[in-house]
Amino acid sequence: MSAPVSPRARPALPRVTFGSRDLTASLVVFLVALPLCMGIAVASGVPAEKGLITGIVGGIVVGALSGSPLQVSGPAAGLAVVVFQTVQAYGLKALGPILVAAGLFQALAGALKLGRWFRAISPAVVHGMLAGIGVLIVAGQFQVLVDAKPLPHGLANLEALPGALFGVDWGSYASLSREALGRDEAAFAVGLATIAGMLGWERIRPASLKLVPGALVGVLAGTGLAAGLGLAVKHVQVPASLAASIAAPALGDFAVLLSPAVLLSAFALAFIASAETLLSAAAVDRMHDGPRTRYDKELTAQGVGNLICGLLGALPMTGVIVRSSANVQAGAESRASTILHGVWILSLVGAAPFVLEQVPMAALAGVLVVTGVRLVGLKHVEHLFRAHGVLPALIWAGTFGCVVCFDLLTGVVVGLALSTLELVPHLANLRGLGLRAASSGDAAGHTDVSLAGKATFLTLPTLSRALDATPDAGTVNLRIGELRHADHTSIELIREWMGRKARTGARVVLHPADGGLGRRLGAGAH
Repeated sequence: MSAPVSPRARPALPRVTFGSRDLTASLVVFLVALPLCMGIAVASGVPAEKGLITGIVGGIVVGALSGSPLQVSGPAAGLAVVVFQTVQAYGLKALGPILVAAGLFQALAGALKLGRWFRAISPAVVHGMLAGIGVLIVAGQFQVLVDAKPLPHGLANLEALPGALFGVDWGSYASLSREALGRDEAAFAVGLATIAGMLGWERIRPASLKLVPGALVGVLAGTGLAAGLGLAVKHVQVPASLAASIAAPALGDFAVLLSPAVLLSAFALAFIASAETLLSAAAVDRMHDGPRTRYDKELTAQGVGNLICGLLGALPMTGVIVRSSANVQAGAESRASTILHGVWILSLVGAAPFVLEQVPMAALAGVLVVTGVRLVGLKHVEHLFRAHGVLPALIWAGTFGCVVCFDLLTGVVVGLALSTLELVPHLANLRGLGLRAASSGDAAGHTDVSLAGKATFLTLPTLSRALDATPDAGTVNLRIGELRHADHTSIELIREWMGRKARTGARVVLHPADGGLGRRLGAGAH
């Protein structure tokens, strides 16, 4: 006799233990985060210290409140373009109020338990958005590589790329000396040294030093070249006092929120930051087998963090995958590692800001160029095309093209609109998803999950809750014979769930495994 599967009690988040593994992991994350916090600030068109403040708040405050045990929060490359465009449109003074409003939107979304709905965003939209951001970051930071300022619009930076590249006097590199190199050539040499050091270290680093981040090695290489040759390049400027870098908005500055366009920008910032955070959290969950992310709690924590950053005049934050993956790989066990990495940033900025002032701006641009190239990730669109056909690839391309040619919000809106095309063939009979889950109750621990009807991004929160409620041991029979359609968002969710179950010791069996949906899911079966 089968008994219904009751939702499992959610395991508590790991206690903040401040153990030795968390201490080691926090130092690794600190070394990864430091150049990224400054570089993303520069890419956003604001002083470097604003990125450091966000890193401190993301570590200490959001780390303490987080619903994701091992995710790290801080300034994100994905928001650099948004911030740059916002500052260009409304001025730096408007950034604080806009960020306060965005934080309130996020906290409200968490309170209304909307966190899981952000996971329903098509992977094609997310990866298309990130690819477009990557192109814009590379184009903008190439200007910094030649000691110039990024232009106000992404297309303008792309158009300026050939001129910047051919404007470099390559003959001057025949003799690497202070006298031979002009200012542009010196900055470009520092940027190239950073990129070479970063990529070279990641290729040849010994296993015993695998936790030393490539970004840090790259910045050290660029800084060493500039210092060794005495090159006349721009360096990071950090105030002698951290308090001096805090620019809290005045009460009158909040009047800017009375403009519908500004309020829409705040909502767009909250939406994009939330989507990036929760998708990053889902990716981090796939890297470890501990407690899963509490999406609504994480969304609320991000809202509080962004509200505080707005009041401090800093950058917006998201959960960030590069720092989070470094945290997991370094063996972090709880949120203590995230909190401590924020403490280390605060300590360095407070006690030794002169150390940061040795870093050339071109070195940070080199780190961001590599980061931008990696965001483009053409492998994602290749996977979408091979696994799901032409339409998801077109959604990716439409999102990507609009982000590059127009702006981030337009790209996301177009991508979401294109995603609805997957529903068009099924509108006449879109009855939704039928779902049954039952446990055999025997010692073997068999669980049956039966899906029927149509699984789309509209039903994803329900599907996600049901799959997450299954045991982490025994055999889970996933019966899909009556499932007539599943879009690529649902397929990707089920594949990720199957992989996670396999790592926890459960065995997932598809019934039937040889149909069309079974073959699409088969690559995720273990």
